[in-house]
Amino acid sequence: MAEYTLPYFGQLSTEDIEEYYDVTIDFNGNEIQLNLNFENNSIAPSQLDKVKNYLENIGKFDSLNKTYILDDYHDEDGETVKFYVEHHLEECEKEELSALINFDDSTTQPEQQLLKKLELVRVGIYPDSEDSFAISDYSIGRDITDYLVVINTDENGKLDDMAMES
Repeated sequence: MAEYTLPYFGQLSTEDIEEYYDVTIDFNGNEIQLNLNFENNSIAPSQLDKVKNYLENIGKFDSLNKTYILDDYHDEDGETVKFYVEHHLEECEKEELSALINFDDSTTQPEQQLLKKLELVRVGIYPDSEDSFAISDYSIGRDITDYLVVINTDENGKLDDMAMES
């Protein structure tokens, strides 16, 4: 039986793969959840090469996703990130957000401060999916909100879709 070793997940059997694998890792001082999701019970090593590359470059893909987040926020036609930020400024108590935002800071708007607090909380990888290869979830804090900015990309980090979900 062929084995393949992936960062964070260890050895997987390419001929008897499980549907779901899940680990929690430290990423830039935060805990994030990584999961692998398979539709079939076997997978080609070439597909796992793509997974390995993605896992080895999570930092690069996170930076790319943050560029997409900023682009969406600053795009007058962009709705996802602006809506996420505005929704939380309107719906959350000021005291709740004061841990994230310095409301007395006259040099940086609360929207900009909150935007900078969006952090990666989960990456789901779907190597044999017809849709997105990776789904990355961003949050201002799971203790504050269930809402996420969700970014779907291909294995090279190219943006497929972005949405706000809960």
